[in-house]
Amino acid sequence: MLIHNFKYALKTLFKNKMLIFWTFAFPIILGTFFNLAFSDIEKSEQLDIIDIAVVENEEFKNNELWKQSIKQLSNKEDEHRLFNTKYVTQKEAEKLLQNKEVTGYILLEEKPKVVVNTSGINETILKYVTEELMQSEEIIKNTHNMKLLLEEQNIPVKDASSKHLSYTMIEFYTLIAMTCLYGGILGMVAVNQNLANMSATGKRVAVSPSSKTKLILSSSLASYLVQLIGIALLFIYTIFVLKVDYGDNLLLIILLTLCGCLAGLSMGVTIATVIKANDNLKTGIVIAVTMIGCFLSGMMGITMKYVVDQNMPIINKINPASMITDGFYALYYYDTFDRFYFNIASLLIFSFIMLFFAMFSLRRQKYDSI
Repeated sequence: MLIHNFKYALKTLFKNKMLIFWTFAFPIILGTFFNLAFSDIEKSEQLDIIDIAVVENEEFKNNELWKQSIKQLSNKEDEHRLFNTKYVTQKEAEKLLQNKEVTGYILLEEKPKVVVNTSGINETILKYVTEELMQSEEIIKNTHNMKLLLEEQNIPVKDASSKHLSYTMIEFYTLIAMTCLYGGILGMVAVNQNLANMSATGKRVAVSPSSKTKLILSSSLASYLVQLIGIALLFIYTIFVLKVDYGDNLLLIILLTLCGCLAGLSMGVTIATVIKANDNLKTGIVIAVTMIGCFLSGMMGITMKYVVDQNMPIINKINPASMITDGFYALYYYDTFDRFYFNIASLLIFSFIMLFFAMFSLRRQKYDSI
C-alpha cells in the first residue's frame, strides 16, 4: 500500500503544472536573472580597493594576528588586495571618516569594532572582514596555536580575498535556500490530498480502512523526491551553465541541501495541517513565508542579512532560509565546521518541531460532516 500510494503521489505531483513551475522552472529563471544582473560585478569589485583606517593604539600594536592580517589584506603587491590602509590615531581616524576619506576605521579595544558613517557594499565588506578576524582570533586563543598558525600562514586571511568575499554569492545561496523552502508547496499538496476537507481523494481516505499515517508518509516521501530532483537540476544548471562556485565540500553541500529540503517540506506540511484555508491561500502563505525568510537572509541585498544578524539575531536563528545560507557561508569561508554543523542541527530541530505540530494537529482533526 505504501509503495502504491508513493507511485500515485509521484504521478499526481508531476501532472500539477503549478508545482512543476515553482519547483523546476522558477528557480532556474531567477538564477538566470541573477547571473545577468551580476555577471560583471565581480570584475569591478576586484578593482575597487577600499580606503580604511586603523587606530594604531597599544592593543593593535600588541596583537600579531590583526597586524599581520591587515598587512596582508593591504599588500600592494597582491592583485587581490582589499584595503588601502592608513595607520593613525583615533582622533585622526574620526577626522578621515568625517571627511569621507575612508570607508571606516577599525578600533581595537576590549572588543574590536568597526566605525562607519553609512551602509553600503564597502562598509559591509569591511564589517565582514572584521568579523572573520575576530572569529580567527577566538579560534587561535582557544587552541593556543597562535605562533604556529602565523608561521604557517594558516590564519583565515586567505578567506578574505576578493574572491571569497563575493557578496553576489550570497544571492545564489539564498536562491538554493528559496528552492529548498519552496518544497513546502509540495508538502502542502501531499497533505491536502489526504485531508477530507480539502479534496475528494481526502474524503475517500477518511472513510477507508487504510492507515492515514502511511498515506501521508508515502505522499510526503514522493514530494521530497520531487523536491530533490528540482534542487539537483538547479545545482546542475548553476554549476555547469552559470559557472557558480559553491566550494569543494560536495558531500557537505549535499547534506546541507537535504536538510534544507526537509525543513521546507516540514514547513509546508505544518501550514497545510494547522491553517484552515483553501489551496490557493495556503500556497500564498508558503510563498510569502519563504520570500520573507530569503529577504531577511540577504536575497535582496547582503546588507539586510548583516543588519538582522547584528540587531535581531534571534530572527535568523529561527529562519530556515538563513540557516541554509549561513551553512553555505560557513563551508565557503571557514576552515572549521562548527558553524556548519550548528546550522545542520538547527535545520533538523526546525524540521522536527514543524512535523510535531503537524502530527499533533492531524490527530486532533475530526469532521462531523463533509
